[in-house]
Amino acid sequence: MSQSVIGSYKFDLDTPILCIDLDLMESNIQKMSDYILSRGKTWRPHEKCHKTPAIALAQMQAGAIGVTCAKVSEAEVMAAAGVKDILIANMIVGKTKWERVVSLCRHARPIIACDHFAQIEPLAMMCAEAGVTCRMMPEVNIGLNRVGSRPGQDTLDLAMAIDKLDGLELAGIMGYEGHLLQVQDPAEKEEKITEAMRTLVGCKTAIEAKGIPCEIVSAGGTGSYQITSNCEGITELQAGGGIFADPMYVNKCGLTGLDYSLSVLATVASRPEKGRMVLDCGRKTMHPDFQLPLVKAWPDAKVTALSAEHCAVDLGPESQDLKIGDKIELIPGYADFTTILHENFYGFRNDRLEVVWPIQGRGKIQ
Repeated sequence: MSQSVIGSYKFDLDTPILCIDLDLMESNIQKMSDYILSRGKTWRPHEKCHKTPAIALAQMQAGAIGVTCAKVSEAEVMAAAGVKDILIANMIVGKTKWERVVSLCRHARPIIACDHFAQIEPLAMMCAEAGVTCRMMPEVNIGLNRVGSRPGQDTLDLAMAIDKLDGLELAGIMGYEGHLLQVQDPAEKEEKITEAMRTLVGCKTAIEAKGIPCEIVSAGGTGSYQITSNCEGITELQAGGGIFADPMYVNKCGLTGLDYSLSVLATVASRPEKGRMVLDCGRKTMHPDFQLPLVKAWPDAKVTALSAEHCAVDLGPESQDLKIGDKIELIPGYADFTTILHENFYGFRNDRLEVVWPIQGRGKIQ
């Protein structure tokens, strides 16, 4: 049950809650879409930052072709809401998950990432038996060294195997330049990302040289999409987190042109001393490890530490008159790991509650 009624004034609500400034989020969505589409690419944003069909549908209304997910269960949530073109950018393994993929193929058009023959042969058999076709996309290791087939012959062999198996269709290839997001020198970052994308596109060229169509070349995170969008041969971008423009992306990845649209409304619960306050939110409300939260509207206030249910804030001359019971907003440092701590987004326009969106993908980890 939502705690409030539509139309409520933000600062009358109980705390802590996870808030979206709808005007800013919608502006960010449109800016990302315009940037990517203007460079001749398509946009398939990752939904890990929001896990909410209503937001995915808003992205599609702005020009996105579908979504990227991490798990089959997330894709099921999106498909049930009418999102059909879904990339599951993860390796799917095990009979139960393959059965769910087969079922998903009856209701949507998923693409499943892979990096080994052992992930595709059993799925192919199950799809063929069920009379469905599942699109597959080898992930290429372009330097992140997490998952992915090696560029060159290994990727080519995997693509050729997919092409030959009944029940499967090669949709394209993908790669993730995540190891380059925090390169601080702009010129060096652009050079390294461009080279990584050349490696990825080279795999497409090798596949097509064998007479196998390889339509999609998918890449790009929020911390790199403003470079990757300009790389020749890339066809689609997966960047999604820019809709909230987390401080981590801005401060550590050089993201520009977007505005903070996500916040946590909190209450001053304690004032142990003049230069310090404690809020009624902590690690169970926000994830602080990549980037500490920022204090909205009080630039001289600085978050110093979070425990389970407490947030310690040092105060400057402008903010030190805040008192117990006052409500303020924090900008979470990283939305992906903050969203999953909440049941709902509270969406505001001009500080009036307009929507309450259940975070339907929360807890979907299978």
